[in-house]
Amino acid sequence: MKLVRFEAEGRIALGALSDENTIVDFSAAAPELPASMSAFLALGTAGLSRAAEALATASDSAKRALSSVKLLAPVGDPQKILCIGQNYRDHCLEQNQSIPESAILFSKYATALNDPNGVVILPKVAHQVDYEAELAVVIGGSGGGGKNIPVAEAMNHVAGYMCSNDVSARDIQFADKQWVRGKSPDGFYPTGPYLVTSDEVADPHNLDISLTLNGERMQNSNTLNLIFNIPFLIAYLSQTMTLKPGDILTTGTPGGVGIFRKPPIVLKEGDTTSVTIAGLGTLTNTFVAEV
Repeated sequence: MKLVRFEAEGRIALGALSDENTIVDFSAAAPELPASMSAFLALGTAGLSRAAEALATASDSAKRALSSVKLLAPVGDPQKILCIGQNYRDHCLEQNQSIPESAILFSKYATALNDPNGVVILPKVAHQVDYEAELAVVIGGSGGGGKNIPVAEAMNHVAGYMCSNDVSARDIQFADKQWVRGKSPDGFYPTGPYLVTSDEVADPHNLDISLTLNGERMQNSNTLNLIFNIPFLIAYLSQTMTLKPGDILTTGTPGGVGIFRKPPIVLKEGDTTSVTIAGLGTLTNTFVAEV
């Protein structure tokens, strides 16, 4: 399923695409399901089964034109947004960095979430804002998260996948000598347009991933280039923290970011980025200056 979170007529609901132009509104087709994606994923396979049933049997009255709703970040209430740095071989090469021997972890905060087609505000204090196309993994699935998850069982704890853009204020990031403040300005983490359930992604480690800036392709890679794969990262992170349904793990960006180009490219008023990952759709956002 391609799960969506949307706003229509002043309320927020969950649903799923029935075709590329239509969504089934779960508040009408399965009103017992929660409107929170994290709460929905906490229901595990029972929730997914009920959603699949609603999608298959929905009446016309439970269907909406996709164009009639505002799509929101698919997971609006994650407890954690866990991010992995320097996790693509081509991204390490463009920085003249050696391949890391251990995973580099930082975080973004829920206030950084932004929507498909959302506007990203360029803060007055940030002068070198960059893009980063990333594959986002959402915790849930039949395993539902947990602590000390074995590598062999890790993929059972994946609910699905999303496109994401790890927007980064490089001047703040580099000046601080750590990454959190430069990565977490409000609106600096668009995700979507939908959450594709794991059963629809045959191999998340072989997906084309790209980003265009104003229509020009800037990043073009494949998740084959990940250094630390998804099962390893889930097992590694769960050694020290409990992973919860709806938690987001964003897996790093490939080469082609703006700051390491010659000359560097930074985002400015009026720019548009589009992240495309095979099978997961396209996430588009525009950038405007803070007033």
